[in-house]
Amino acid sequence: MFSILIAEDDAPLRKLIKKNLEARNFSVTDCADGAEAITALEKKKIDLLLTDTMMPVTDGNELARKVKEFDEDLPVVMLTALDALDDKRKSYRCGADDYITKPVDFDELELKLRALLRRYGKVSSNRLKIGDLTLDYAAKEVRLGETVIDTTKKEFLLLFALASSPGRIFSRTQLLDEVWGLDSESFERTVDVHVNKLREKLAASKVTIVSVRGLGYKVEKS
Repeated sequence: MFSILIAEDDAPLRKLIKKNLEARNFSVTDCADGAEAITALEKKKIDLLLTDTMMPVTDGNELARKVKEFDEDLPVVMLTALDALDDKRKSYRCGADDYITKPVDFDELELKLRALLRRYGKVSSNRLKIGDLTLDYAAKEVRLGETVIDTTKKEFLLLFALASSPGRIFSRTQLLDEVWGLDSESFERTVDVHVNKLREKLAASKVTIVSVRGLGYKVEKS
């Protein structure tokens, strides 16, 4: 489970973001301003910082700058109502890796967070347990008990994406973006083909990839 730090002075929005990210299988620490965020960073391991731009005490741009001095390998996503190019340019110069504007689209936010975590290699030591399966990201390996299930890299990444939020429905487009990348020329049919192959390989397990008509796929465990 990845640890996300939220710095946002709007308390209702902060609580809403926290609730949504926790529902998507993230561990979330929330702070009311940049100064609190810096203290939190000194006390616990954080995988990614999500920060508002305009905050009291220490604003988001200053926080991003200090964070990158503290740990240049910590991804930073700016959250703001300011979407002018000059505002984005300033944030990127301060160390922001990505930018999402309010109101927040939580599907888009999740894709950005997971893409950044993947880019920074935060998933390299991550393991997931679901049902009787263990997924080892570093080894790109799926185990059923002590038995290794032979999967391709794309099959593993697809299963890892689905298993990261059991019960949540992922559209084919979301899975394409997550596994094949935003710039991929692959088609949605590619997802179907890989899901069918995974189903065959997971037949002996208690984990099932379920089709949700007109929406996409989800993972369930029996």
